Amino acid sequence: MSSREKYMPGPAAGADVKKEGETWTLVLVRELRHPPATVWQALTDPAQLSQWAPFDADRSLAAVGSVKLTTVGIPTPQVSETKVKRADEPRLLEYSWGGGDLRWELEPIGNGTRLTLWHNINRNFIAWGAAGWHVCFDVLERLLAGEPIGRIVGSDAMQFEGWHRLTGEYAKQFSTENPS
Repeated sequence: MSSREKYMPGPAAGADVKKEGETWTLVLVRELRHPPATVWQALTDPAQLSQWAPFDADRSLAAVGSVKLTTVGIPTPQVSETKVKRADEPRLLEYSWGGGDLRWELEPIGNGTRLTLWHNINRNFIAWGAAGWHVCFDVLERLLAGEPIGRIVGSDAMQFEGWHRLTGEYAKQFSTENPS
């Protein structure tokens, strides 16, 4: 059995929601065992993004300017024309995707990095968003450790044992309901 087949997401953890009226922001924090420069490359390099992120990029995200992000793992890929608003290597990255703003902060801790993602997301899908990023972060950790298991996003993620448990845990934590 491959490591991908054995993959099981851990319990819901490291996530919070900031609510300002109808605007909800998902805040996810993950501590990685790799330095900020290494994590920065995984967040900005199209070849590395294609190994773990829920979208493909047509260029590096390491510089301010226009970029096309193509959603993967869904029946019809959606292409978003967007802009990288801030790219302060290796500390801060900001851009929009799928109608929401993403802000990535990288903070050195010991030999590793505390990675924090702020993502504006529709409140009806916040538990799914948390679970999706949770799985992406798990895949990212394995990629950085040199043990890639391949991207697990969209409908692929929903097929994994543990997906429904994970979304349920986040829904309970955020006092929301899962979409049907």
